Amino acid sequence: MIKIRAKKIYSCLLLSFLFLYGANISYAQDYIAGDGDVLRITVYDNPDLTTTARVSGEGVILFPLIGEVKVGGLTVSQVGEKIAALLSEGYVIYPQVTVFVEEFRSKKAVLMGQVEKPGLYVLPGQTTFLELLSKAGGLTKDAGDKAIIKRKTNLPGKAEEKIVIDLKKLIENGEMSLDILILDGDSIFVVKTGVFYVTGEVQKPAAYRYEENLTVVKAITMAGGFTEKASTRRIKIIRKVDGNEKVLRGVEVNDTVLPDDVIVVPESFF
Repeated sequence: MIKIRAKKIYSCLLLSFLFLYGANISYAQDYIAGDGDVLRITVYDNPDLTTTARVSGEGVILFPLIGEVKVGGLTVSQVGEKIAALLSEGYVIYPQVTVFVEEFRSKKAVLMGQVEKPGLYVLPGQTTFLELLSKAGGLTKDAGDKAIIKRKTNLPGKAEEKIVIDLKKLIENGEMSLDILILDGDSIFVVKTGVFYVTGEVQKPAAYRYEENLTVVKAITMAGGFTEKASTRRIKIIRKVDGNEKVLRGVEVNDTVLPDDVIVVPESFF
């Protein structure tokens, strides 16, 4: 369900994206050029100066007439302004320079966990979480309800911050405010869904997908409800605590269920 709806949502986003900006993602004039990016530079009425250049590891490109130009760390629009200023120093009168990003290579993020194609991904301009998720083939069937983003920060005493995305709210409920932009260096992990088990006198004893704020009564309902032989007052939970199994007796129907819990509904004596 989550995977299917993700694809539908992303399709809508993609259509909106193409409508607003066109298929060429070089619209991002605020994109910061970096190592590996390929820039296409044109100068109005000077076709001989048209240049396609890859940004070096030192943030430098080669441009006709003016030679090496330091562009690393500049936005695309700033690159155009810098080249125009250099050309105006005795080479071209009132140069009008346009810069497009033909290949984005300098901004990357890692997407791991419960996605079909985990790995390192290049961020082409402004990339949202759903766009990156689509590149990774979507969620696996074992994906949980959360994605955790670890992001570098310049805050004093804090090397990184953690951002949690509620996938259920984003994908199933369509809360698009959660579809945040992914930044260079982000590390994203889609957690695996938890499971719990219901056994004994229920209609459908089995393992079930865990949900937050799950109670015993909801878990029993998911398992089809009690059988006629069930003892509703002697429910117990087998729970792992510090690697050891602990049996919780006298469980109430409104008690909270945790991942990996085993809910046991015994047979009534009468």
